[in-house]
Amino acid sequence: MSGPLHPADAASAALLTDLYELTMAAAYMADGNHGRATFELWVRDLGEHRNFLVAAGLDDALRYLEGLRFEGEALAYLRSLGRFSAEALEFLAGLRFTGEVWAMPEGTIAFAGEPLLRVTAPIIEAQLAETFLINTVGFHTLIASKAARVTLAAGEKDWVDFGARRAHGADAALGAARSAWLAGAAATSLVLAGHRFGIPVTGTMAHSYVLSHPSESEAFLAFARTFPEDAVLLIDTFDTVAGARVAVAAARELAAEGIRVAGVRLDSGDMAMLAREVRRILDEAGFPDIRILASGGLDEHSVAALAAAAPIDGFGVGTRLATGGDEPSLDAVYKLVQDASGPRMKTSTGKATLPGVKQVHRIEEHGKVFGDTIALADEAGVAGWPLLRQAMAGGRRLDPPEPLTAGRERCRAGLASLPEPLRSLEVKAEAPVRVSDELRALARRLGEAHPPAAELH
Repeated sequence: MSGPLHPADAASAALLTDLYELTMAAAYMADGNHGRATFELWVRDLGEHRNFLVAAGLDDALRYLEGLRFEGEALAYLRSLGRFSAEALEFLAGLRFTGEVWAMPEGTIAFAGEPLLRVTAPIIEAQLAETFLINTVGFHTLIASKAARVTLAAGEKDWVDFGARRAHGADAALGAARSAWLAGAAATSLVLAGHRFGIPVTGTMAHSYVLSHPSESEAFLAFARTFPEDAVLLIDTFDTVAGARVAVAAARELAAEGIRVAGVRLDSGDMAMLAREVRRILDEAGFPDIRILASGGLDEHSVAALAAAAPIDGFGVGTRLATGGDEPSLDAVYKLVQDASGPRMKTSTGKATLPGVKQVHRIEEHGKVFGDTIALADEAGVAGWPLLRQAMAGGRRLDPPEPLTAGRERCRAGLASLPEPLRSLEVKAEAPVRVSDELRALARRLGEAHPPAAELH
C-alpha cells in the first residue's frame, strides 16, 4: 500500500529526509568520498522514570532501505530547488542501498546508549538514511516501550490499544497499534492494523449510539441483539450506577433469548469506586461472568492503581499510549562511528559518542538480566551473547520479514527477565550497562586527540 498510511512504501519515500542529508550527499559526491562508513542509532537518555526500551520499527526500516531510490517526481522536485548539479541528480537517480544492517530484533529489551541498529554502507547511502531511521525506529521504540509499561502495570489483566483517534496522524496510529501489540496489548480498536498486521480487533460502542436511542435500555438491547456473541455495553452516558442497573435488566431479558452480555465499560468518573459498585450490582443480580472494562485517559500509572484496587477485568489505553504520554519523544540519534579512515567520535560536551563499530553482549543469571556490555564488534573474550544480529547484506534482507508474533514473544520473555528494580514504573533504576575496557581505551585515545575529553557513562 502506498500513500500517507505507510510512507516507507511510497514512491517519494526518498524525500522523507532533511535537506541537509541531501546537501551532504552532494558534497560527499563532489569530494569523491564514496568510502564505506558505519553509523549507529541509539537513545541517549530515557527520561526521568523510564528504565528500559523495547526495540521496534526494524521491519519498516529494512523495507525503506530495500526500496530507497529517487524516481522521476522526486528528482524533478530536487531539480526545481536549484541547489543540486546535474551530476548530483544523475548520481541520485542511480542510487540504491547496497550496505549491511545489524540490529536488535524487534521486541528486544534495551537500555540507553546501546546501539539498536547500525548501518555500514558507502557513506552517501548511510547518511541519506538518517532521518527516516531515527523517525521510524525512534517512534516505534517509544510506543513499544510505553506499551510494555502498561503491560507490566496490567499484570494478568488484558489491555487493548484505543489510541488511533488521538495519534499524531494516520501513519502514527497504525504504527502505534503495531508497537502496542508487540509489547503486550491484547488487541487494537484500529481495523486497518488488524488487516495489515493480523492483530486482534475489538470495540464496544460510543456514547453517540446510546444517545441515538430513546433510552439506554433500548440501546443496550438493540446492540446485544446485533452482536449476540460479544456485546459490551457502555454504561456511563448518564449515571454509571443507574446504567449498571439498566444493563442488568437488559441482560435478564437477553438471557431469555439465549444472548449473554459479555461486559460493561466505564469511561469516566472515579473508576475504582464505580467499578466496585458496578461489580456488586452485577454479582447480586446473578451475573458474575459479566466483565468490567475501563477506559478514558488511562496510562500505566492509573492502570497499575486500578488493577490493584478495583474489580476491573480489562483496560482500554488510548491517548497517553499513542502519543507517548509523559515522554512524547525519544532522544534517538544516528551518528558516524567509523569511516574509511578508522573510528570516529564526537567529544562535544553533553553529546560525546563512543567510537568504532560496536556490539552489545548480554548476561542473564537465574533467568534475569544481569548486565550488558557495549564492546567493539571484533572484540574477543566479551562475556554474554550478542544482541545485534545481521539483518541485511548487499542491500537486501537476509531473511523474510519476521512474524510480529515472534517479536511479541521476545518482548514477553524480555519483560519477564527484567529484575524488579528495572520493572518499576515510578523509581529510576541504574541501567546494568558497562563499556568494555577496550572500547573505553579507544575512546580515551581519540578524546585526547580532540578535547574536551569524551564523557563515558
